Amino acid sequence: MGLVTESNRKWWTLSAVTFSLFMIMLDNTVVTVALPAIESELDASLTQLEWVVNAYALVFAVLLLSGGKLADFFGRRRVFVIGIVIFTLSSLWCAVAASGEMLIAARGVQGVGAALMLPATMSIITETFPQEQRGLAFGIWAGVSGAALAIGPLVGGLLVDAVHWSWIFYINIPVGIVGIAATYILVRESRDTTAEQRLDVPGLVTSGAAMFALVFALVEANNYGWGSPLIIGCLIASVVLIAAFVTVESRQRLPMLDLTLFRSRTFVGGNIAGLVAMCSLFGFIFFMSLYLQNIRDYSAIRTGVTFLVATVAMTIAAPISGKLADKIGPRVPVAAGLALFGASLVAMSIQLEPDVKIWTLLPFFTLGGIGFGLVLPAATTSVIAAVVPEKSGVASGLMQAVRQLGGALGVAIAGAIVLSQTEGLGPRDPALAGAFVNGVQDVLLFTGCVALGGAAISALLLLSRPRTSSISDVDTVTPI
Repeated sequence: MGLVTESNRKWWTLSAVTFSLFMIMLDNTVVTVALPAIESELDASLTQLEWVVNAYALVFAVLLLSGGKLADFFGRRRVFVIGIVIFTLSSLWCAVAASGEMLIAARGVQGVGAALMLPATMSIITETFPQEQRGLAFGIWAGVSGAALAIGPLVGGLLVDAVHWSWIFYINIPVGIVGIAATYILVRESRDTTAEQRLDVPGLVTSGAAMFALVFALVEANNYGWGSPLIIGCLIASVVLIAAFVTVESRQRLPMLDLTLFRSRTFVGGNIAGLVAMCSLFGFIFFMSLYLQNIRDYSAIRTGVTFLVATVAMTIAAPISGKLADKIGPRVPVAAGLALFGASLVAMSIQLEPDVKIWTLLPFFTLGGIGFGLVLPAATTSVIAAVVPEKSGVASGLMQAVRQLGGALGVAIAGAIVLSQTEGLGPRDPALAGAFVNGVQDVLLFTGCVALGGAAISALLLLSRPRTSSISDVDTVTPI
């Protein structure tokens, strides 16, 4: 590896982890356009198709905090590579699945691998880059993540139409092999070296159970009904388990998650910004995709191409956001990005009609992509800056869990909004298209207002200067 020197090793390290990151983020959305082909070949029911998507998202969200702690404890590179191995092997299992049940189980195991990988990528970046360059590094990281999420439907459509649905999983195998080799060659091992390290099993169990109950309730709320005993029971259980987690951690001498972090304005503000941004993004992408395909009769490929406008804007804006966070602090890029994203969604809700010219919406796609691209890198920098590097795995795991929760919340609420407009209308009812479009308009208005509210909160909580150390007396909110 003559090209790798001490001066540029950090950039090779970033390349290695983002290469594998692209794979796990792509699998959040790539499978959605393959569902009709999977249904036909595996004779899968509608419920099974939903769980092909949800099994991955649910396990991923539940284990993120645990994945971060395991990376800190056992070593970031080691846990990252174990995650790649699990993800790659489970991708092969997905590709050869002969039934809906087998595919759902394999997707759940994929979620385990992804949950081990994602927090470790951020910990590795934190350990590798100096404070003044982390914003740029996280900007590139966020740009890759956003691009993978956005082009998932396009990649899926191309593979399903050109080859076979199984190839959306087969392509992960060579990527995983290269990722393992690159990680061992380019990434140095790091871990939490503070004294008396231990796993804090009660914290891992209560946090995982709380996330499972909450995310399951959000994912299934529109299927069972928000007032069903199962959903209400899961929501109550999540509250009880969160309280149990807080109690357990507050009494631990060496807690998995230091609850005093929630006194940090940057930590709280960065996590709120991430939750809000993902809530708005997932609600927007999910139902705009359905609008383009079900109302406008777009193919999966054409739908993916339409979203490329926002993807390109997001990818360009993300590194700029990171640089701004390094120079002037996270407040301006996060608040401005959420405001721009929210304004574009509100404007789109006004313009959207069953037969609107798509080119009239593309400027709002572009502005929304720029706005979203500005948010996550600076928000990530603010969260990671609030903790010492040794604890970056747990902090990044919590941050990603909050963002996954935001995505699930966005889809759940948006689904309830659309359902309220289309309830009682059959698939062949001539009024369905108009009612669905009205629902999507309301979804865009809702997600836009959420983003605008997040902009105001971010402007109040986040710092207007770069961070130079962990929590300080001037970076606090009222103690919890």
